[in-house]
Amino acid sequence: MADLSLFSNEQIAALLAALPDPAFILTRSGRYAAIFGGTDSRYYHDGSSLVGKSVHDVLHPEKAAWFQAQIAIALASRGLHVVEYPLAADDVKGVGGAGPMETIWFEGRVQPLEYQVMDEDAVLWVASNITASKKLEALLRMQSETDALTGLANRRKLICSLTEHFELFARYKTPVSVLIFDIDHFKSINDQYGHLAGDKAISVTAEVCRRELRAADTPARLGGDEFVVLMPHTGSEQALPISERLRQHIADALQALGTLGDGATISGGLSEMVSGDLSYEDVLKRADDALYRAKRDGRNRIIRHEPVS
Repeated sequence: MADLSLFSNEQIAALLAALPDPAFILTRSGRYAAIFGGTDSRYYHDGSSLVGKSVHDVLHPEKAAWFQAQIAIALASRGLHVVEYPLAADDVKGVGGAGPMETIWFEGRVQPLEYQVMDEDAVLWVASNITASKKLEALLRMQSETDALTGLANRRKLICSLTEHFELFARYKTPVSVLIFDIDHFKSINDQYGHLAGDKAISVTAEVCRRELRAADTPARLGGDEFVVLMPHTGSEQALPISERLRQHIADALQALGTLGDGATISGGLSEMVSGDLSYEDVLKRADDALYRAKRDGRNRIIRHEPVS
């Protein structure tokens, strides 16, 4: 602990004013009692005009209520309370389109004070701009969940999504269908035209998935030329026409590639989660079995594994 007797009041005030991150004294009711620092002009503007105002004067009701709740949590805990939170132009009254174009992320370190301020319990709230690290975090997450060739979800993301939807199905019986498909005679495309041509066929297939599927659906590349489409809130009977439409549009897009895509089609297997499934792997296994039936039956078709009633 520093010996403050070594510093004059003027020096302590100067030290507080020089803090790179802003430090707010906020009362229990959300009133700004004082503001120190915030000298890093890359991230912060002069906030001195806030002193004497309440978070309810500055922020829209939902955001103001959140700030006041965090103050209450810190005061109740009697210890440091750390939170991460976004602030957008729409959160601040009177800013609108004049505010920053993008959401800004902060880490708040909220420490209760041992004395009252303005006759109220109060906290020291130090706000640090963490937008850059949030962007990096989002980029790394996207890269870890995205197939590099197609931009679709990769196996890791697919398994996470399947797990989440299986848990919802197990609890609420919310219908979920799964389609597995691959490109017919894909090995011949690679052998005859090379792997770059095979990559082109895969990329075109992925683009059709993005364009034709519903916003709630999750198309993923499982590996090689094998794809999976997760269709939430959809039984296999309703998913079948969606799958058939996808089959036709992919065939059209592949054949539009010219010689490379001559006669190119897909085959798929469709199933849905049913009572008695122990994990998402059960529905994948049924869909995969249906895919192989589609191959045996002549390809260029979707086989639906009908649930046992």
